[in-house]
Amino acid sequence: MAWDVLNFIAVASFAFSGAVVAISERYDIFGVFILGIATAFAGGIMRNVILQEDVTQVWEQGVFLYVAIAIIVIAYIMPKSWVLFWNKWNVYLDAFGLSAFAIQGALFAIVHELSFGAILFSAVITGVGGGMVRDLLAQKRPMVLHAEIYAVWALLAGVALGIGVIDYTSSWQLYTLFLTIMVFRLLSYHLNWHLRFRDIYRI
Repeated sequence: MAWDVLNFIAVASFAFSGAVVAISERYDIFGVFILGIATAFAGGIMRNVILQEDVTQVWEQGVFLYVAIAIIVIAYIMPKSWVLFWNKWNVYLDAFGLSAFAIQGALFAIVHELSFGAILFSAVITGVGGGMVRDLLAQKRPMVLHAEIYAVWALLAGVALGIGVIDYTSSWQLYTLFLTIMVFRLLSYHLNWHLRFRDIYRI
């Protein structure tokens, strides 16, 4: 149940985020759907390809594909003022998707009995993959390449699940981890936490 809820949150958040970015960049309806669907599913596809696991095609995503399409349609028919508002606050949608997909990625590796390293990698690539594809298709600098902390929070989700601090069979612990990762991502954005060394930028 927790797996499905996290999938729903992640797909809905990233599909809406991708669609809003596409609309704000004046993409046509085809471009809006492409960017929305790519943002929602690219991370999971990239994860499976690199980990050499079976790849579930976009059109085989079942109810999650329908959720993504419905969300994209809603975004497309919204008044332009609403789209511009959500684009301004897209970091919140991205935080939802990052947290949910990072946990989902770690759970995927755990269920498939992969190594600790694979759990960490799966959490990171699933969490940031969709956002990277969205930003690249929109010709923006990917958030994961910013100085501010981004992928580290996905890595933290993988560590918590990989070493057993969070019991992956406990729904309330998974939801607590989801909220924790999301809050830390937003705090790092608003408080301008970063990983760069200031001295390097003084050269």
